[in-house]
Amino acid sequence: MTISLTIASFAILIVTLLPMWRKTHWLVRGLDFPRLQFASLAALVLLAQVLIIDTSDSLVRLMMLSNVFCLIWQGWWIAPYTPLWAKEVKSCKADSQEPSISIMTANVLTPNRNAQALLDHVAQFQPDILVTLESDQWWETQLDTLSEQMPYSVKCPLDNLYGMHLYSRLPLHETEIAYLVEEDVPSIHGLVALANGSKIRLHCLHPAPPSPTENPESDERDAELMLIARSIADCPHPVLVTGDLNDVAWSATTRLFRKISKLLDPRVGRGMFNTYHADYPIIRWPLDHLFHSAHFCLANIKRLPPIGSDHFALFATLSFNETPVQSQSGLDAETEDKEWAREITQRQDVKKKDAPRPGE
Repeated sequence: MTISLTIASFAILIVTLLPMWRKTHWLVRGLDFPRLQFASLAALVLLAQVLIIDTSDSLVRLMMLSNVFCLIWQGWWIAPYTPLWAKEVKSCKADSQEPSISIMTANVLTPNRNAQALLDHVAQFQPDILVTLESDQWWETQLDTLSEQMPYSVKCPLDNLYGMHLYSRLPLHETEIAYLVEEDVPSIHGLVALANGSKIRLHCLHPAPPSPTENPESDERDAELMLIARSIADCPHPVLVTGDLNDVAWSATTRLFRKISKLLDPRVGRGMFNTYHADYPIIRWPLDHLFHSAHFCLANIKRLPPIGSDHFALFATLSFNETPVQSQSGLDAETEDKEWAREITQRQDVKKKDAPRPGE
């Protein structure tokens, strides 16, 4: 038992230390995802060491110390996505008289044919904006039944798992489908006009993940995120970014995105809202995101019931303010962060000017 727990402690230490390395290989970057699971495993092994084996042995004590370090380190990354942390975005009443916008983001999983489940969510929650990912021509046909209630749309049906659709009750302007980094991975950009005439810049993203079956490195994903982040860093207008970013909320790259873009994450201080994997509760993490400028406060955010996909849909309602709420602030970018973001985009030979900038 001592040997088994020692091996387990060593393995936990390795998977904890590796993500500190900025290597972009999927084997390294993939370890950003299950931090909650690694923290739980470290706690269980530590408990077993205390209860089962002789803790007077110096090697055992060393391994226990290692587990304590891993538990604290992994906990530091995930703690902001628990109620233990201060809320980054202020709450507002759902019946606030301020203009509002509600968004539903759903990775539908291309082979999934349970479109009715998603349509039922739309009927129940009445989102102003619906963004679907992995939606192909079949999904477009099903979603077009929404055209009467959501008459504004941008459609990019693809059968490569990167199709994307945008349906809206609110008028859309300056819409554009862009292939920012990879020629077969689209994104949607445009302006959404609220009832009071205010226009919000919207970016819908779904970069390819680092994986053995797609991109062996995270360079392409990271470059798309940093390209958008740098393009909106100094934008004075209201901004929303949503989509399946194929990166977890607590990763170094998502934190860098938040620092560079100056956008806020309404999940901070509220919960993880794990949207993937819908079929396996033990391996869930937050892959689907909504970030916004300080012009918005949060009325509600929720993960919706299953729709037959490997992702849950995410729904949020935001209250709009004409000017940024000064009491809301996110992560600050240091000089080193800006240099890192610039290096990431340079590796893929993309520049800030390559990103669509609707409204400018």
